[in-house]
Amino acid sequence: MAPSLVADAPSSEQDVLANPISSKPALVAPEPEHCPGPESETAGKADGCAGCPNQAICASQTPKGPDPDIPLISARLAGVKHKILVLSGKGGVGKSTFTTLLSHAFAADEGKMVGVMDTDICGPSIPRMMGVENESFHVSSSGWSPVMARENLAVMSIQFMLQDQDAAIIWRGNKKNGLIKQFLKDVEWGDLDFLLVDTPPGTSDEHLSVNAFLKESGIDGAVVVTTPQEVALLDVRKELDFCRKAGIRVLGLVENMRGFVCPKCRHTNEVFRATTGGGEKLAKEMGVEFLGSVPLDPRIGMAGDYGESFFDEFPDSPAGKALRGVVRGIAKGLRVEVDLGEDG
Repeated sequence: MAPSLVADAPSSEQDVLANPISSKPALVAPEPEHCPGPESETAGKADGCAGCPNQAICASQTPKGPDPDIPLISARLAGVKHKILVLSGKGGVGKSTFTTLLSHAFAADEGKMVGVMDTDICGPSIPRMMGVENESFHVSSSGWSPVMARENLAVMSIQFMLQDQDAAIIWRGNKKNGLIKQFLKDVEWGDLDFLLVDTPPGTSDEHLSVNAFLKESGIDGAVVVTTPQEVALLDVRKELDFCRKAGIRVLGLVENMRGFVCPKCRHTNEVFRATTGGGEKLAKEMGVEFLGSVPLDPRIGMAGDYGESFFDEFPDSPAGKALRGVVRGIAKGLRVEVDLGEDG
């Protein structure tokens, strides 16, 4: 019989969500059957700890109080009206591409200020797609100044800190968490209408850190991206479950790469077939808003490679029109108005 992994108890999950950076003490023996947990408040003090070789180690652990940097983060982000996470449990579904498209769509309204924070520490692609990969940020006594992709669109990413853009970033969780905290605490975001947070796939360190650091200042919601295949939907279900457990409001689900529209005959070819109903059916099953489907368009990939705005260059394409519908859905969920120009 294959071994099974039992999910953590709800209390353990909540502890991880509340304290994403805490680390387990180094024990000298396995945890006994009735162990209260080496990171719990009663560690080393409970009746079950008597006679345990780890008792002194656990008892010496000082309970971690509130993070003193949280108020500083809240103060730094006081001018940010709306904070939106872009999530997906699956890699390769187009989160970073969609974040870029979304940022350009919001920034098309010249009256709005938009920021993009790249928390994909090990695979930062936002700077390339925003056309600012060769830029660097300025550091002053008041903080870090983000790179401006356009007059009303600011970007921050670890890519701006690398001397060799092809160098692998081999970091453990705590170091990633520390940089994410700096992006929130030290960057001069100023007055923004929208701060979009691009995340790596999964529900691990980066997601836990962003959720914990923004808990006090508030996350307005998450946009979850998927593709039509069941293989992608499997992981997206887990991401939606993460949002529920973490108390993150889901603004809606976006289905990316749904069909290829021929530019000549306008016939739609289902390249990635929705074998189990796709994103729309999943949204209904999970009780979240379905924001729409965005079709495949090779020009989206080309725009990302060249650091150009697909939304500005091809607003009347099927993908451009679909994207406008997604943006309107997000704006409606936030109860804000965004001027996207002509409907096309």
